[in-house]
Amino acid sequence: MITRMVAAGARAFLVALLVATPALLMPGTRAETTQMIALIGLVAAILTLVEYLADAPSLIEFRSAPPFNRIRFFSLALTVILLTLICRGAVLSTPLTDGLIGFGRMIGEAMDFSFSPVHLMLLAVPGEAMVEEIRPLAGLAYVISLVTILLFVALVRILDWPLGRGAFNFWINLPLYDPTAGGDILRRLRRDSHVNVALGFLLPFLIPALLKAAGVHATSLSWAEPQTLIWTMSAWAFLPASLIMRGVALMRIADLIEEKRRRAYAQADLQAV
Repeated sequence: MITRMVAAGARAFLVALLVATPALLMPGTRAETTQMIALIGLVAAILTLVEYLADAPSLIEFRSAPPFNRIRFFSLALTVILLTLICRGAVLSTPLTDGLIGFGRMIGEAMDFSFSPVHLMLLAVPGEAMVEEIRPLAGLAYVISLVTILLFVALVRILDWPLGRGAFNFWINLPLYDPTAGGDILRRLRRDSHVNVALGFLLPFLIPALLKAAGVHATSLSWAEPQTLIWTMSAWAFLPASLIMRGVALMRIADLIEEKRRRAYAQADLQAV
């Protein structure tokens, strides 16, 4: 119990620290912004603490199937930290931030080709000057999301996730998924897997279009505000990667259930003979 409390507390602290990272690293953060971020970080920390202290979570999926959530967290944390350092370099230049800006610009230029998600995101940015500032952020965030997906797929294929730590508990790891809701569980899992992968593939293309439409018909995004820019770019890259990871995970669980059924049917046939 003590071990679980310590682990849950550490996770809650890391989540709160991640939420506060842009405000802590960016100079000149306004007092009202700091208060709002502190409130959001506190809520996120409490939610994480409760979910990881409970015997069975109610919101967080794959809690007992590491390193699914760890990969997602470190991917988001790496994205937020690197984008924050790049934005900080525009105000307080250091050798580290200059190197990150140059590296991000190189990746952004390589990813900025016709009909690429990075190119579409840059088209949603008003003004050529802002495009040059945002290109390193967009390129770096999108590459991190691609590496995250490839890392998880390799984990599933090579290390036989999630069986590396024993049997997979469906009820604990998929608390929002009701296997008794009707219909064959395999068909539902595979359908949801396909939907998640499709959404994850389309979102990097759809989000820039939505931002462009919002700028024309509604309130435009404040691209000049560093923290807004950091979280927008992080969400644009992280959410699709997270959906694709969930789709791959659901397909893997469906394959495991099908394999278990096949063994059960084969054993029943042998006993019948």
